[in-house]
Amino acid sequence: MRAALLAECAERPLAEAAVATVVRRAGVGRATFYVHYDGLEALAVDACADVVREAVDALHAWRGRPDPVHAPPALREFFAGLVPHGALYRELLAPGGGGPLGRVLHRDLRARSLAERELVGAADAPLVASAVAATFAGVLADWLHGLLDAGPDDVADQVWQLLVALHMSR
Repeated sequence: MRAALLAECAERPLAEAAVATVVRRAGVGRATFYVHYDGLEALAVDACADVVREAVDALHAWRGRPDPVHAPPALREFFAGLVPHGALYRELLAPGGGGPLGRVLHRDLRARSLAERELVGAADAPLVASAVAATFAGVLADWLHGLLDAGPDDVADQVWQLLVALHMSR
């Protein structure tokens, strides 16, 4: 169903997609859809959850002392990989980082950041974890909505610099 929804949303906005079309593409019955999801938005967030995992992994894809200027390759690849389904991400991630996908991104990124900061005994782990999650979700959303004029590599470097500064400030 996830692949069917992504294919459908490549052709039309989520708001114009229909459950009937998605289940037909997926080769499942309508009842099967409703056993798992209460609507297309829930399926869309689930389908885009991989983006959340990729973002979290990309932000933590380095070890040792980070390069304070250049983002790790995984983060650059993450931003470049968003382009094909950008319209769907924009529907689920509001400017500033809100929306259903923004909530999932913030929750997962904050949890991962908090766990890593607590593991090393970093000061103010909850505060910095919240700041990291909010900064990344907000920048990502604003970039997807065209509020930041930067290509994928540039925005990756820019958000990376912000996040490194947050981690180093405490």
